Amino acid sequence: MADNLTNEAVEAASADSGVLFASAASWQIRATAWELLSVSLAYPTEVLVAAVASGEWVEAAQEVAGALELDVPEGAFDDVATYEGSDENELLHTLRTEATHLFVGAPTPAVSPYEGVWRAGDDGVEALLFVNPHSMAVERFLKQCGLGHPEGTNEPLDHAGTECSLLEFLAGVEAGIMELPAGKTAEDLPGGSVVAAYEQFLADHAQTWLPRFAEKAASEAREPFYRAVAGLLGAMMKAA
Repeated sequence: MADNLTNEAVEAASADSGVLFASAASWQIRATAWELLSVSLAYPTEVLVAAVASGEWVEAAQEVAGALELDVPEGAFDDVATYEGSDENELLHTLRTEATHLFVGAPTPAVSPYEGVWRAGDDGVEALLFVNPHSMAVERFLKQCGLGHPEGTNEPLDHAGTECSLLEFLAGVEAGIMELPAGKTAEDLPGGSVVAAYEQFLADHAQTWLPRFAEKAASEAREPFYRAVAGLLGAMMKAA
């Protein structure tokens, strides 16, 4: 869970000169925000549910939204607070049912979580998971960063949660809280630096579809948790 956001980091970022990404602290907070989104967009786990039921999720979301001055929909986090104290087994079932409705579907999801599907629609062609040009471009980008499939998954790498995880990684490297894989240097990354890679992935991939994904997820969600996640993602994309 996103537990690396410290009061010191928030205070340091708030005291920053106002230049975007000027300090390691501001990069650290951005990494934490992307981590929170990545965890929240993955299939719900016991760890996520424990954070939601305990209020930790709301606290982390409020901290990053405040530190980054994000324009999150009013009251979005208040609604999530209604889960606090819930039976975790029941909440796990509730969130998994909603995640299935939104992102898996039977037979189709209410909101596809894959970049390739959204951009195939833009291109007016049939969406094919894994082998469409946009999914393959994301896979090549991750490989150039020395990354592959997240542990325990085998789904396409253009999943919304995975793209957030990549942005978390790049922000974390720039903040000095993560390291590039062995044998990789910043010069090996797309654009030749960590910041360039971060900005390139936002421009070439995330910004092309995640704002629309967030908007549709907010409208289709039946549970306050996923409306809040969508609101936070949409606000992050506006700020990016």
